[in-house]
Amino acid sequence: MSRVCQLTWKKTSTWNNVSHSVRRTKRKFIPNLFWKNIKDPATGLIMRIRLSANAIRTLKKNWVL
Repeated sequence: MSRVCQLTWKKTSTWNNVSHSVRRTKRKFIPNLFWKNIKDPATGLIMRIRLSANAIRTLKKNWVL
């Protein structure tokens, strides 16, 4: 499975490392992902989804978790 948040669609991005001599090499920024069990309030069904830390904080703020 790819490293993608299923709520915010954050995914791995590619940028450059820049050294002191301004040489550029590729690097990856990997999102901070976790597996979480979320209960659907309408149906009572529990879903296991992959969420970023930012999405988890947003869900906790809005009382879904």
